[in-house]
Amino acid sequence: MLEVLPAEVAEVVMGGGVIAYPTEAVYGLGCDPDNDGAINHLLQVKQRPWQKGLILVAGEYQQLLPYIDESQLTAKQLAFVHSKWPGPFTFIMPIKAGLSKLLSGTFDSIAVRVTAHEGVRALCAAIDKPIVSTSANLSGQQPALSPSAVKQQFEGIISGLVLGELGHQDAPSTIIDAKSGNILRKG
Repeated sequence: MLEVLPAEVAEVVMGGGVIAYPTEAVYGLGCDPDNDGAINHLLQVKQRPWQKGLILVAGEYQQLLPYIDESQLTAKQLAFVHSKWPGPFTFIMPIKAGLSKLLSGTFDSIAVRVTAHEGVRALCAAIDKPIVSTSANLSGQQPALSPSAVKQQFEGIISGLVLGELGHQDAPSTIIDAKSGNILRKG
């Protein structure tokens, strides 16, 4: 498995590669959200059904605009979302028409987050868009917390491993429905 330097990340991701990278709490698996071939590979690697949908993590809110339909949210709902970002809060938001079902699964919404993790922010800046993000583990297994755990599960199956520090979150992000404000998963 290629250890990818931050400067090389864009080439690997935009070339259709699946990478592992440190996030706020665990290592994540990610790819270009506009490349269905890469998303399919990520789903196969993780052994995750496409119907569940995936999370997009952005370095800044504007990177999410091609994927979400904010016109379906009120100013008050958007203000609440923005009050939590950047940070460990994932919001379920309406999708833009035509969004790949590989991203949204069987839903008319998508899970999105604007991260405060500097490494993920730099990754998103390098590719100038959000990155698909799912925990680096086979479905049903514990998420990887170290480069060696990533290599143990994914050696030879993914394109690269971004080295860096995990954030200081002890749990995955809190998931909130942007329309209702309901907490779907406590972080």
